[in-house]
Amino acid sequence: MVVLGGVTRLTGSGLSMVHWEPLAGVIPPFSEADWQVEFDYYRATPEYAKVNRGMIIAEFKTIFYFEYAHRMLGRGIGVVFVLPFLYLYFRRRIENRAVPRYLFMLVLGGLQGLLGWYMVQSGLVDLPHVSQYRLTAHLVAAVVIYSYILWVAFPLVSRKDDRAGPSAVGGSAIVAALLIFITLLSGGFVAGLKAGFAFNTFPLMAGQFVPPGYFALDPVWRNFFDNIPAVQFNHRYIGVVTYLMLWIFVLRAWGDVVLGRHRLTLVLLLLTATAQGLLGIATLLLHVPVVLAAAHQGVALLLLTFALYLAYLARRQVD
Repeated sequence: MVVLGGVTRLTGSGLSMVHWEPLAGVIPPFSEADWQVEFDYYRATPEYAKVNRGMIIAEFKTIFYFEYAHRMLGRGIGVVFVLPFLYLYFRRRIENRAVPRYLFMLVLGGLQGLLGWYMVQSGLVDLPHVSQYRLTAHLVAAVVIYSYILWVAFPLVSRKDDRAGPSAVGGSAIVAALLIFITLLSGGFVAGLKAGFAFNTFPLMAGQFVPPGYFALDPVWRNFFDNIPAVQFNHRYIGVVTYLMLWIFVLRAWGDVVLGRHRLTLVLLLLTATAQGLLGIATLLLHVPVVLAAAHQGVALLLLTFALYLAYLARRQVD
């Protein structure tokens, strides 16, 4: 779901569905007349007038289907969640004390759908540009939901002998996961501002370590969220710091009484972090090809998965 959302953003498809119809919107246009109606709605938007003027209906169908697939996958996740939940609950396969956790997941998913529409609305006004604040909020909410689902699932899939403790690096494991989360958050602002299309060199930016115009906006705090040079620089070097801290964490965890028994996971964490860094650099140097950029986002979630699992193992006490 998160990766498809990234592809929707990268292909400029997010504003193609002008109306939000939770039920009626399940049925896509079929006839040419239906497609013409949808296309007419789109042609009345600022994005068509200022960005895609002259687009033909065949091109519109392509971007429409990306956004349609993203929305339908969201609805599909809801169905795939609710039906098994009801079955397992009435079959008494779910403990009563666990029910609030699953209901909370459901509520979070519903709120994420509303947040997605709130994000889209920001691009249907005068400027055909989705707010980077709302886009990042949508991304962060998705990552929080994903992380919460993982955290609830870990006790269900981990073995009893995984739950040994206490660990001397539990705090470091949590810090590692938080750093990855912060790097993801900064990537949301890069995507929101399309900052990856600027300064397509590495490690320097416009021949300098700190790019020109880093503090171009006033007040100063706006540079961290609204200024392309600053946003891209921050994402680069938050990522670099995170990568170095992951190495330090793994070296400390290698001999830990708890995490030392999960060295394969520690190795996978570093390998994934290395792949993520290389994907980020390649995406930048090649001017943000969709496949690489989507892979960069997907591998970020995989990296967070390993970090969260290690944090879970490190914080568990002996049963």
